[in-house]
Amino acid sequence: MLMRPVKEILHTFTRFIILALIGMMMLAVLLSTVELLIILVIELLKPPKYLLGIDNLFEIFGFFMMILIGLELLESIRTYLTDELLHVEVVFLVAMIAIARKVIILEVKDLDPLVLIGIASIILALAAGITL
Repeated sequence: MLMRPVKEILHTFTRFIILALIGMMMLAVLLSTVELLIILVIELLKPPKYLLGIDNLFEIFGFFMMILIGLELLESIRTYLTDELLHVEVVFLVAMIAIARKVIILEVKDLDPLVLIGIASIILALAAGITL
């Protein structure tokens, strides 16, 4: 009989935490999107106007991918809130976006070959995991 109130308290606490996480994630994604817009406008207005250098593109693409990761995490939290179960596909998708972001902003010439092999192994493991 004591277990029922404990389960209800735990359920209420979990829902409160999830709602707090959703609120914070929404704020983080919104602020990140505004910051990306500001960076993009500032870089486009610098001389030479309307041209972005390769370094700026890497920064902007990295920022863009980070926002996509935030959106996928938000979707994962929302799915958990509505279905009360964690979808493995969403977790794999977040991981794949995160590793894609890492690859996009990667300076290959500065890395040890073993690090590149490790990143390639992560990509292969995620690809194999999502197809199963």
